[in-house]
Amino acid sequence: MLIALMAFDKTGALQIRKDNREAHLAYIEATGVVTQAGPLLDETGEMTGSLVVLDVPDMPAAQDWADNDPYAKAGLFETVTLRAWKKVI
Repeated sequence: MLIALMAFDKTGALQIRKDNREAHLAYIEATGVVTQAGPLLDETGEMTGSLVVLDVPDMPAAQDWADNDPYAKAGLFETVTLRAWKKVI
């Protein structure tokens, strides 16, 4: 099941993102369920959120992944949305 995770950072949290980026990328590598991922950018090109596509068995597995992401544990996100996603192209 493909799940799109869209997370928006808290205002002024860029340093939290930078401080936890290495752990976040290691988590992506270690879990092996991310098919696509990258930061969302503001108009100046600064990172302000995340878009991650997960390939997991079900929505609870996606929620578990999201809850254990080092970014989430560091309190980076203002909001996180998980939605089933269908790849067309």
